[in-house]
Amino acid sequence: MRAAIFLDRDGTLNHCFSGDGTTHPPATLAELALVDGVEDACARLRQAGYLLLVVTNQPDVRRGSQTAYRVEEINDHLVRTLHLDDVAGCYHDDRDGCECRKPKPGLILELADRHGVDLSRSFMVGDRGTDITAGRSAGCRTILVSDSEPDCGQDHRRPSLAAAADLILRSTASLASHPHRTHQRTNMTTGLGDLNVKLFADGADLLGMKKLYVDPLIRGFTTNPTLMCRAGVLDYETFAQEVLEAIPDRPVSFEVLSDDLDTMAEQARVIGSWSDSVYVKIPITNTSGEPTLRVVRELNDDGIKLNVTAIATLEQVVAVAPCLGSGTPAIVSVFAGRIADTGRDPMPIMAAAVSVLAPLPTVELLWASPRELLNIFQADQVGCDIITATADVLAKRHLIGKDLATYSLETVRMFFEDSRDLEITVPGALPVTTRRG
Repeated sequence: MRAAIFLDRDGTLNHCFSGDGTTHPPATLAELALVDGVEDACARLRQAGYLLLVVTNQPDVRRGSQTAYRVEEINDHLVRTLHLDDVAGCYHDDRDGCECRKPKPGLILELADRHGVDLSRSFMVGDRGTDITAGRSAGCRTILVSDSEPDCGQDHRRPSLAAAADLILRSTASLASHPHRTHQRTNMTTGLGDLNVKLFADGADLLGMKKLYVDPLIRGFTTNPTLMCRAGVLDYETFAQEVLEAIPDRPVSFEVLSDDLDTMAEQARVIGSWSDSVYVKIPITNTSGEPTLRVVRELNDDGIKLNVTAIATLEQVVAVAPCLGSGTPAIVSVFAGRIADTGRDPMPIMAAAVSVLAPLPTVELLWASPRELLNIFQADQVGCDIITATADVLAKRHLIGKDLATYSLETVRMFFEDSRDLEITVPGALPVTTRRG
């Protein structure tokens, strides 16, 4: 995955115009004027290997004072002049409530997904607080290029894109010479015990959970109503007490069963009272799509350990984070496996989630619903605290680091052995059979 520089357009790449107490972007191509040093800065960043991606709010289109044609004409000229890799624009106004308008991170996430960007290694550069907020929410490092804009949580402030490029390129050189400061790609021949990510077992088979409890690699357990139904569990509390008796000293997550928010809170208090090792799973919404943020905040403030579950978007992570700031231990479960099921790469979303939760030292990010052993290494690479794994995934541990040529030969032999009950006749030749006996 490549690193990128996400760039605001108006005020960062090109000048804006003042009038009537407000500032305006160029209305036509004839009015477009680049900020001094922008062309050279873009050339240096591109030469260093960064993708150059522009994210721009253009609400004047929605307001009727500008046309999409004129905006795209200016964008196309910037792409050609600065050799940009892509531009994403939002034409909505504040009242539209869209997900793409900065300070929301939608435009950044769209381009990151399209170009395979590692957000944790990327920068957002802009001249307003909305740019910085969008960049932080997406998991990028941020640079405010303004001498007058108030502090807005930016990582750095510089007077121009040219000065920002100097900072970025010095940072890149420093990281290259001090590789321990970067998150290195995990060596896939490393054993699971050498990883930083904690491995939790996911299931509801009591016998299987007991067997995994003696495995030192398993640091905790999660379950859910679907897994309980499949395992034939009929009495929830009895099952939970049996689990806690067998597994007294590792975190175990049990989920509320109600769809009503107030009843969820009541059930959470009961479940949380079963043991200090219990984390109560609260879905991010109920079945009607009503957010559970009020319940999460209330329980977190009251010292109930929570596992906020069924999260599938970065926006949900951003929304729940402020509800978990009391200092009570909590887990945020992002269903990366289900994200991957939709054809999307979950890595950029998980990297951004790591950044969103970084200011909360008692909150851990969990990579949920993995589909393959590789996901454990991916979770470690991106900086997740925890990943769950089912027995089926864990059963493949013996394959880690296996020689691929040997694996190929074993596959050929398997196909051959399985073909011995078949026969084939080749036209013009003697019959060939591999039938046993």
